Amino acid sequence: MAHDLVILFEHPEWQKPLFAALEARGIRFGKYDLKSGAFDPASLPDARLYFNQASPSAYVRGNARAVPFALALMRSLELRGARVLNGSRAFSLELSKSAQVALMQQLGIAHPKTLTFNDVDIAIDRWGNCWPALLKPEQGGSGARIYLLHSPGELRQLLGERPDVWLPDNLLLLQEYVPVDPTQGIVRMEFLGGELLYAMRVISHGSFNLCPSEVCNPESGDSHCVVTDARPAGPIEFHPYPEVPAAAVEAGKKIMAAGRLDVGGIEYLDTADERLVFYDVNANSNLRAPVARAFGFDPFERVVDFLCAQLDI
Repeated sequence: MAHDLVILFEHPEWQKPLFAALEARGIRFGKYDLKSGAFDPASLPDARLYFNQASPSAYVRGNARAVPFALALMRSLELRGARVLNGSRAFSLELSKSAQVALMQQLGIAHPKTLTFNDVDIAIDRWGNCWPALLKPEQGGSGARIYLLHSPGELRQLLGERPDVWLPDNLLLLQEYVPVDPTQGIVRMEFLGGELLYAMRVISHGSFNLCPSEVCNPESGDSHCVVTDARPAGPIEFHPYPEVPAAAVEAGKKIMAAGRLDVGGIEYLDTADERLVFYDVNANSNLRAPVARAFGFDPFERVVDFLCAQLDI
């Protein structure tokens, strides 16, 4: 085969630290840019191992074709016997917030009340008086097209003025707004090979774009991310969280295993009544090196260790 490992990706800036770590180890790997390509399903595979790093937020960068291409490629690879880390099942879970809720319900893990809809009138009737609420796209990513709404009128007005909110797949969610202490933010746990890599608290300052990539949310706050957000009162803060509760870690492990995620980030909320409410599953995990270094390691070196173990090299 041409390579031991092939990285499937769409956002080149996110991949630079991983590529550098692989090159430093001398791993024989290839880069497959999902933004444009072609493949013959009968001729696959071309590597011992594939690692999917595609993101559902590709459409906000003008790369909407990358997501269905990634799914088709991975399904074909898997049917041809290739091993794909964070493969089609994991990626399908990341693409569907409704499926994430269904999985958490199945696992007995607390999650926000959620309604998936393609008709505004039916949604308003079914949702009742549960306002305020968050409006989210079924295919999420980087906090794009998330809105905090306070009434049915606001929902109707938003969708009337911004029909693009229905993108990319004309399916939206209303989700229970769970208030949290803004000084505590949310908790994101990063998992690798079924085990906790590290956890961090993320202080949003009102933003929904909590992407941990240093490209999207640098410590300076001078972001170059295409997902702009005028709400934040300051740069997103990412703080190491060594005291993450064991119950949260166990819930995260269950989600990772049931969703067949090899690498990923799980996010939850600490509520005022001390509940842990889980709300997001990320198969494409943009690791934040400064947080990991606070725990004494480089996260991309750990990923390369994991990949080498899968390759038995």
